[in-house]
Amino acid sequence: MILLQSPSRFLLQILKDRVLSGDKGVDIDCHTVEFDDVRYHIQFSMRNTKVMVLSVALPLAPPEAILYDGLPLGAIDAIKAAYGTVVQILDPPKDGFDLTMKINLTKLPSDEEQRNALLTQIASVREVVLGAPLKLLLKHLSSKTMAPDVDKLVALVHRPNESFFLAPQADKVTIVYPMRFQDSIDIVLATSFLQEFVEARRTAALNNAPSCMWSPAPPLELRGMNADALNANAGFVTFVVFPRHVEGRKLDKTVWSLLTFHAYVSYHVKCSEGFMHTRMRRRVESLIQALDRAKSDAEKMKKLVHGGSFRRLSLKNEGN
Repeated sequence: MILLQSPSRFLLQILKDRVLSGDKGVDIDCHTVEFDDVRYHIQFSMRNTKVMVLSVALPLAPPEAILYDGLPLGAIDAIKAAYGTVVQILDPPKDGFDLTMKINLTKLPSDEEQRNALLTQIASVREVVLGAPLKLLLKHLSSKTMAPDVDKLVALVHRPNESFFLAPQADKVTIVYPMRFQDSIDIVLATSFLQEFVEARRTAALNNAPSCMWSPAPPLELRGMNADALNANAGFVTFVVFPRHVEGRKLDKTVWSLLTFHAYVSYHVKCSEGFMHTRMRRRVESLIQALDRAKSDAEKMKKLVHGGSFRRLSLKNEGN
C-alpha cells in the first residue's frame, strides 16, 4: 500500500529553488492543482525576490460543513502555530481563493535542517488548514477531554461537495466516511477493496490499529443527517480512534491518514484498474501471437500439399 505524502512537491521545489538562488530570481506567477481540487496560486516578484504570495483554494464545502470566514475550525491558529513570524495572513484573500499568505523567506532559520523542515511544513499547508479541526479534536482525545463548543457530530470537508463526519467523545472519536465514486467500475472495485480492508484489520499484526467497519447502510452516528450527505454508492467506512492512536508523534500521522483516506482508496482503485487492464492487454497479445503461429504453420502445410514437390511418374520411367 502506498501512502500519499503531505508536502506539495511542486510547491516545495519552488521554495527550495528560491532559497538557493540568493538575491537572483525571476518573476513567478503560476497555478497548480492537487488531488481533491486543492488549488495554489504562487507569486514571486523581482522587486522583492524573497517574499512569496501564496493563495490557496480549498474544496467547495457542502452545506453540512461549518466554516469560519471561509476556513475550517482552528485553521488560523494552526497557521500561526506552524509558521510563526515567517507567514503573514492577508485579509481579505485574493478573489477565487480561501486563504492568501505572504511568506518572508528572509525569516527562515539559519540552520539548514530547521530551514528545510519549515519549508516542508509550508509546502504542507493543505494538511495544516484542512486538518486543523481534526487535529484539534484528536488533541483533546489524547488528554481524554472534550473540545468546548463542539457539536456531537462534526462535518469536515475533504473533497468538493463531500464531507466526512466525526463523533467526538472523551474516550474515543468515531470517524465515518460516505464513499462515493462516479465510475461504475470504480464503485465495484472500491466496494471489494473496502471489504478486504476491513478483513485485513482483523489480522493479529494490526491489533493496535484503529478498529474499522464497512456497511452498505449509514451507521447510527449519522442518524438525522440530510439525504444528500448520506448518498454513498460504495458504502460507509467507520474508524474508531482511541487515545493511544494519537499519542505524541502519532497525532500528525493519524490526522493526515484520516484526512486523505478517500484519496488513498481512490488511488489504489485506479492502480488496480490499471493493473487489470495491463494484464488483459498482455493476455490479448499472447493470444494474437498464438494465432499468428497457427496461421504460419497452416501456410507451410498448404505449400507442402500444393507446391511443386510432387512429380508424376510414367510407366516407362518406372521400368527404367
